[in-house]
Formats: sequence, C-alpha cells, structure tokens
Amino acid sequence: MSWHPQIRSSKFRHVFGKPASKENCYDSVPITRSVHDNHFCAVNPQFIAVVTECAGGGAFLVIPLHQTGKLDPHYPKVCGHRGNVLDIKWNPFDDFEIASCSEDATIKIWDIPKQLLTKNLTACRKELVGHARRVGLVEWHPTAANILFSSGYDYKVMVWNLDTKESVIISPVRTIDCHQDVILSMSFNTNGSLLATTCKDRKIRILDPRAGTVLQEASYKGHRASKVLFLGNLKKLLSTGTSRWNNRQVALWDQDDLSVPLTEEDLDGSSGVLFPFYDADTNMLYVVGKGDGNIRYYEVSADKPHLNYLTEYRSYNPQKGIGVMPKRGLNVSSCEIFRFYKLITTKSLIEPVSMIVPRRSESYQEDIYPPTAGAQPSLTAQQWLSGMDKGPVLVSLRPGSELLSTRPLLPERPLSNSMASASPRLSNQTEKLAAEDGRRPFSLLEEKAPRWAAEQRLEEKKTWFTNGFDIFECPPPKTENELLQMFYRQQEEIRRLRELLTQREVQAKQLELEIKNLRMGSERF
Repeated sequence: MSWHPQIRSSKFRHVFGKPASKENCYDSVPITRSVHDNHFCAVNPQFIAVVTECAGGGAFLVIPLHQTGKLDPHYPKVCGHRGNVLDIKWNPFDDFEIASCSEDATIKIWDIPKQLLTKNLTACRKELVGHARRVGLVEWHPTAANILFSSGYDYKVMVWNLDTKESVIISPVRTIDCHQDVILSMSFNTNGSLLATTCKDRKIRILDPRAGTVLQEASYKGHRASKVLFLGNLKKLLSTGTSRWNNRQVALWDQDDLSVPLTEEDLDGSSGVLFPFYDADTNMLYVVGKGDGNIRYYEVSADKPHLNYLTEYRSYNPQKGIGVMPKRGLNVSSCEIFRFYKLITTKSLIEPVSMIVPRRSESYQEDIYPPTAGAQPSLTAQQWLSGMDKGPVLVSLRPGSELLSTRPLLPERPLSNSMASASPRLSNQTEKLAAEDGRRPFSLLEEKAPRWAAEQRLEEKKTWFTNGFDIFECPPPKTENELLQMFYRQQEEIRRLRELLTQREVQAKQLELEIKNLRMGSERF
C-alpha cells in the first residue's frame, strides 16, 4: 500500500503580508529608544499612538489614522508624565480615551479631542497613584467598562475603577500581591474572568482578578516564559520565551493543567523578545520578534498537532515595537484579516502591514469574517466587581450592519414573547437587525391585526430591498470603505436592471413576432 501525505485543508493557507506603500506610511516619527520590552504603539480605527523621545519627561504622539506621510517635527505631543512612558493602551470601548503608564509610578487617562491637536496636551482626565515604583504595563478589561489593570516594578497588579468623579484616584479597588518579581505580561480570557501573567521568575500564573488568588501556576523548568496569551475560547494558553539552550521558543498549555506544556516549538537562536498575537475569529496566531523583520503565523486547532505553521512575512526592516488594529478597523473589501503597524527606528517610520486572504471576489466574505467583539461593553464596572461575567458584545463586519446582541448595559431580566416587555432601545435595535434580514418585528398593534395583513405588509417590505440592503433606510457612507461597498452595490444593481431590461425587450420582440405571424396566418384564410 502506497503512503500518501495527509494534506490539511485550510482557507488561510495562502495568507500573505502586504506592506503599505511609502505614501501610506508615517514618516519622520521620533520613536522611543527605550529598551523596555513593550509594544510602544497602540492603534484603533481613529488614531495611532506611539511612544516618542522627549526631553524632560515622557510623551507619546497621537496621529489621526488618515494623516499619513511625513510628520511635522513640531507636531503636538501628549506629555504629562515626569518620566519615560512605558506602555499605552486605547480604551476598547472609547476610541478617544487612552491610558498611559510611566516611570514616574503613575497611570494617566487622557481624553483625545476629536479635532486635531493644535498644542501639547498636558492635562489628563484622571491620574491613578498607587504604585510605589515605575509602572510597566496597563491593560483594559475586555468586557467591563471603566476597569483598568496595571502592573509595576513593585511586583503588584492593581485593579482600578475609573467610574468615579475623582480626578486623582489614590487607592485601587484590588491589589494582587502574589508575584515574587517584575511582571512581564498580562492577558485576559474572552470574558475577563481569568488573568494570566508571566513574571521575571519565569513562571506562568492564572489568577482570579477579583479575588486576587492564584488558580494555577506553572513550575515547568524547560521553558522560561516572557509573554503569555489566552487563546480565545480554546481553553489554552500560549507563551513565548526561551528553552534551556536559550533558543527562542513558543509553548502551548492547557488552561486547567500547567504542569507540562502540550507542545513546544523552537524557533531560532535570536535574543529578541517574541510578541504573540491571537485572532480568535480565524484561530490564527502571529508571532512577532523584537529586532526581527519577519512575522510568523500559525493556525491553532484544538486537536493535535495544535500549532500548524503556515508561513511568514519577511522584511529587511527590523521592528522596535508593533501595534495591532482591532478587527472593526480592517478593510473587509480587500479580504484583510489582520493589520500590524511596525515601528522601524532605523528609518523613523511606522509601516502598516496587512494580512490578506487572496480572494478574487470583491463581495463581502462571510466565512472569514465571523461576528467579532465590538466597541460596546457588556458589563458596567460595578456589575463586574460584584461577580458577574459576560462575553463580549458581538458585531458583524459587514458594512452597514448593527449589533448582533442586545444592548448590554440594560438591567438583566428575562424577555417575554411580546416586544412590549422589552425596552424601547432594545426594540429599536431589534428592528434594525430584522431590517438586515428583510423582516420587520411585529408590534402590539400588528399582533392584534389579522395574520394576512401582516404577511401582506411583510411582502411589501421585501420589495424595498436590493441585494439585502434597504434602499430607503440604508445610512449614508461615512468611510472610504463604506463608500466603496456602496459603489459595488450600485454597480451590481445597475447590471441586474440592465439584464432585466434586456429580457423584457427580448420578450416584447418575441410577442410582436408572434402577433405578426398570427395576423399573416389569418390573412391567408
């Protein structure tokens, strides 16, 4: 019997990295020279923030995403820290709010104005003072609003509630004091009920972020972890670090058993830190090396082998740090599934790199864009602190679509069968969702009306739809991507109407020919 290699089918086998052209990069950016192992860059659909060199304190730049090209050397900075800025993170639920931490042992929350900065921004909205030494990491909670985590060189993780009126918050709501050395990374699971950390003692810990207790701890000596990442809903952890022989290594762990890794893979002998990024929508893992020019990517599966290497994006320009665009900021018309922003210090350049699935069709690809986490929190700060857990509010990336789940910040109560028991806001969202599918939810008056009347109104409503979009209620395009999508829909509708017109003309000619033949036949007799 002949042996045939097993070929694993995957729609992401041919994903490739596409760097932006020179005019779409951000040039002449004074990127920080700090040796701290952080990303130094944060991105959202509105802005790109990057830590910069600044004399007499710490600062970072906030550049509108569309403002590409050469940066003005006198461009305004966000500068309110007395020490170097070590980490910056955008609020996932507010594109105009960013948190920064510094060597001055403080965390600051900034409100970025919607118009362009005309002068340096020095006044922050809130200042968090609690750490005894410099603060190296900040992380927003993935589902609860106004909850921020910070870790410092005092070996403590602090939980902050920003939903207060005070401009200076002195005491956190929780202090987690279980680490024996500096915390190197933090990562939440999907609903934010678990927090994973790596420490300079090379141990991985899984914590209860509300109670501050250690649930799991890895004591495996063969892998010295530096960064850790929860892999979505797979109940697995991925860590990057070094092996016993000082080779750079990735390791996969069972979330419930950290005694031995499920798999280990040596990459190379370089010394730069590996930054892992995971896309839960596509189950793809990206590994970016500090000081490297390449980006490796894998497909993660629940079955063995858990890590399936795809390929790598290669570049001669090494990255100092890296930023990642949230899924809601991607260009779905070009089948873009991930986007990096490389900080290239040798050229003072920020280079966007898009990961693209090669598809010939220009229509929306539903299979590579499942519902993803949106910009709406599913819990308030008090709800999360009281012990509630909820997954993220999902949205569709289809242009013009609305939320796929209910408004999360309403009081929780069981929904009745009638729409009258729901709140007006929930009713309005349900109507928008139903409009996407070509249906309209019935109100109380409609439920009292005869069934045939409701069906007739439903049929009339269906006639208003063109390619699945309401021609009367479709919102005007706001971005270039939406404008492009509307153009494609209009072209498709024009083509369909032309075909329909051609068919009608052919039918009319055939009918004229039949009438002519009938007349000729009647004249003969």
